[in-house]
Amino acid sequence: MRLDDRDIAILRVLSTEGRITKAALAERIGLSPTPAWERLRKLEQAGLIEGYRAEIALRKLGPHVTVFMAAELADHTGPSFRAFEAAAKRYDEVVACWALGGGFDYLLQIVTRDIDAYQRLIDAMLDARIGLARYFTYIVTKPVKGPAAPPFEALLGP
Repeated sequence: MRLDDRDIAILRVLSTEGRITKAALAERIGLSPTPAWERLRKLEQAGLIEGYRAEIALRKLGPHVTVFMAAELADHTGPSFRAFEAAAKRYDEVVACWALGGGFDYLLQIVTRDIDAYQRLIDAMLDARIGLARYFTYIVTKPVKGPAAPPFEALLGP
């Protein structure tokens, strides 16, 4: 799908304001509601918009800790990678997981109630024999910048 300036404007607005009304979206991108809605549907149908989410203020729910864990697998075969990825998806505390090129095999973002809960999760992962050879823990001490709209123009190039 070829994107024009209005499509990019829709993506930019929705990436920061997912609950915006159709009328407000149309106004923000300079179109009437019907053409704006049709463009939005096309972007969804093309798979460019994968979903809509709320940003939850976890600190208001109660104590929690966010941890990034760099994981190294014991075996570097296709079945080992698939087994680890399937296992990572089963743990609710693992809120994001990325396969990496370079030193570590995966980077996991984990949210738990506290460090003890994090350690219990790690123990369970090790006991489950999902191929985890070594792991490195990085505890988030404060958020500095959260999820933001990607730099659409830079990604699309000249």
